[in-house]
Amino acid sequence: MIILKTAREISLMKEAGEILAACHKKIASLIEPGITTREIDNFTEKFLKKHKATPEQKGYRGFPFATCASVNDVIAHGFPSKTPLKDGDIVTIDMVVNLNGWLADSAWTYPVGTISAEAQRLLTVTRECLNLGIEKALAGNRIGDVTHAIQTHAEGAGFSVVRDLLGHGIGQSMHEEPTFMHVGKPGKGARLKEGMVFTIEPMINVGTYKMYVEDDGWTARTLDGSLSAQYEHTIAITKDGPLILTQQ
Repeated sequence: MIILKTAREISLMKEAGEILAACHKKIASLIEPGITTREIDNFTEKFLKKHKATPEQKGYRGFPFATCASVNDVIAHGFPSKTPLKDGDIVTIDMVVNLNGWLADSAWTYPVGTISAEAQRLLTVTRECLNLGIEKALAGNRIGDVTHAIQTHAEGAGFSVVRDLLGHGIGQSMHEEPTFMHVGKPGKGARLKEGMVFTIEPMINVGTYKMYVEDDGWTARTLDGSLSAQYEHTIAITKDGPLILTQQ
């Protein structure tokens, strides 16, 4: 069942999203060769505590950290580690913020130092995919209109779209309906209605869209070892168009 949110509930989620966005801005200034993703995770936990918020994914199904930190060929759900980031790496930091019981979810891929032209093009195209998807998130459209825009742009650039990890509704629970892949056909899928709140979070790979999960039960990597990037916002469907709750 899709849970529609009131304007008041959306405003509460936006407050969580503003804290999340502020945290991402701070993280962007920290990322450089030599820093570890464990240090970023520790910073995030302290930042959220300072703002009277909590990291929702810490403890979720046993996940032990405040952030997911996914480096290079890790698509998602990577564990923050004590391994220093290197010049040329890309790293996705994903977090869900809980403020007074209302949630916001956003991931961002960051370049570490000077990255390759291919990696930069991947980041650019992935961010464009997110923006194109958001443009289609209009009341009366369908989820397929959003995901088709993402898929055609990514594949048109020669990249692939991960199928096994999904966008999802969000509110007072991290994962609500609808859930959806970021590929699809226009005019298909759930009808978008005012009050719906969900994530758009394309995960785009240089090589195959196929993936595997490591023995830790969480870390998802590209099957062929190619680079992967992700940009994610939490958005609300309003009569005036899509409202980005995690706008940086």
